Amino acid sequence: MRIGLTIGQAAAFAGVTVKAVRHYHQRGLVDEPDRDASGYRRYGSPQLLQLVRVRTLARAGVPLAEIPTMLDAGPSRFAATVDEIDRRLADDIAELEARRTTLRRLGSGDRALLPDRACAILDRLRELDFDAVAFDTYREGMILAKALFPSGFDAYLARFAEAIGDPEYVDLMKGVWAAGAWEPDDPRVEALAAAVADHLLNHPRLTRFPDDLNASDAATRYGLINHHGGQEQSPTFDRLTALIEKRLRAGGVDIPRD
Repeated sequence: MRIGLTIGQAAAFAGVTVKAVRHYHQRGLVDEPDRDASGYRRYGSPQLLQLVRVRTLARAGVPLAEIPTMLDAGPSRFAATVDEIDRRLADDIAELEARRTTLRRLGSGDRALLPDRACAILDRLRELDFDAVAFDTYREGMILAKALFPSGFDAYLARFAEAIGDPEYVDLMKGVWAAGAWEPDDPRVEALAAAVADHLLNHPRLTRFPDDLNASDAATRYGLINHHGGQEQSPTFDRLTALIEKRLRAGGVDIPRD
């Protein structure tokens, strides 16, 4: 009489594949039964019980290498190991949820890289009718600021929101972008630089730089923010920026030299 289950039947009862059963044999997790007179391996209740235990632990997230230790452990050690695995699973779940959140944000463009507060400012820039080059540069600037000045990013956003809430400063910002079409030696460049710098000096909160700029590489970080996007292409922007910074430094603002 043939007693026991074939490997296929045992795998089906345990809820795994035949390949998995053979892998468990190779890892020493499940005893491999002897062959019967017909040459078939017959799985009895001991092997089936082993299969069920291994499958349950593996599906719970226990690495196969740790299963023998758990199976040989006493009740207290087993419980402690289960608690540790539970903590790891909780961390994995949190990581997966974070990835899901990022994926959902990818569908809305900027929200994949920027927090909602920053996206609200970008929405306001659209409402204020900044042109595409200006908008893209401000967006890129925010992404860079978030990476380069993480501890001061919230303060950076607060200053940005305050700045675009001031109609006079918004007009000056638009004037700066319009100046990109001027020649560098256009006399309007110096007048615009003076107007921008004076406005900033009269609103000192707008000139407070992130704490991260106290670092030894402050000039490098500042330069990456200050020279990117469309501004990289225009010598007029270079002159305008230099004039604004010169006037701000003369007014006591400590601006890193890049």
